[in-house]
Amino acid sequence: VQLQASGGGEVQAGDSLRLSCAASGRTLSGYHMGWFRQAPGKERDFVAAMSRSGGLTYYTDSVKGRFTISRDNARNTVYLQMNSLKPEDTGVYYCAADATTYLGTNRYDQRLRMGSSYAYWGQGTQVTVSS
Repeated sequence: VQLQASGGGEVQAGDSLRLSCAASGRTLSGYHMGWFRQAPGKERDFVAAMSRSGGLTYYTDSVKGRFTISRDNARNTVYLQMNSLKPEDTGVYYCAADATTYLGTNRYDQRLRMGSSYAYWGQGTQVTVSS
């Protein structure tokens, strides 16, 4: 599956952005999806994830209540709605996909937060939040 992330930009603190991750080659309904971000000079970190069924969602603590991951299987697209943006949200945002089946919700919680769990990655979209 090929992933194309878009929707990034330069915004002010408190603004909103919606990132999109469009898939081609395969239908996204068969994949767990994740969003990760990499700030300048830092490692790529987990932001949000959703199981392929859509029944499980996970967020890093710093974005809970502000970001929402969703998927539209008819459009073969996953979204990350980002509200109340902060300067510390600045970075390159990547979407990722994987089709591995895990046993138990605890295992999903653990594995979907790890970049190494994902086989497919988009190219990244830059988000810059100024104060």
